[in-house]
Amino acid sequence: MLQLIRIEDDLPEGFAALREAAASEGYRHMDRLAAEHAAGRSVFVALFGALLGGELVGIGGLTAEPETTEVPAQRLRRLYVRPQARRQGVASALASALCQEGLDQVSQLTVHAGDARAAAFWEAQGFTPVEGRSWSHELRR
Repeated sequence: MLQLIRIEDDLPEGFAALREAAASEGYRHMDRLAAEHAAGRSVFVALFGALLGGELVGIGGLTAEPETTEVPAQRLRRLYVRPQARRQGVASALASALCQEGLDQVSQLTVHAGDARAAAFWEAQGFTPVEGRSWSHELRR
């Protein structure tokens, strides 16, 4: 059973394994999350973990969008799901929770999709591609 948890203080049990899985795939964003947390520089408006069978299998966060000149916006960041938990709705559940949290506070959400597969995922979540911005996709209320 999939369970989402709000992470407020310490990174949850199982984060080291999640970080290792991300690094083995060449993703560095879990290392950045760990470094930000260790330095006490957490910039997250919200940070959620996904548990599957009690094991941490995914994580994702929401920060203020630092590069918008329009209305206040928030950016979805650090979304990662372990390979064995993919195609089970984990990423969609995390994205949905983050979008709901964000759109309760601001009227624009942004994300930077690093590749075509990520772009397709965000478009399936309702985000539209944009050009000429520091983000690749946005969702407006």
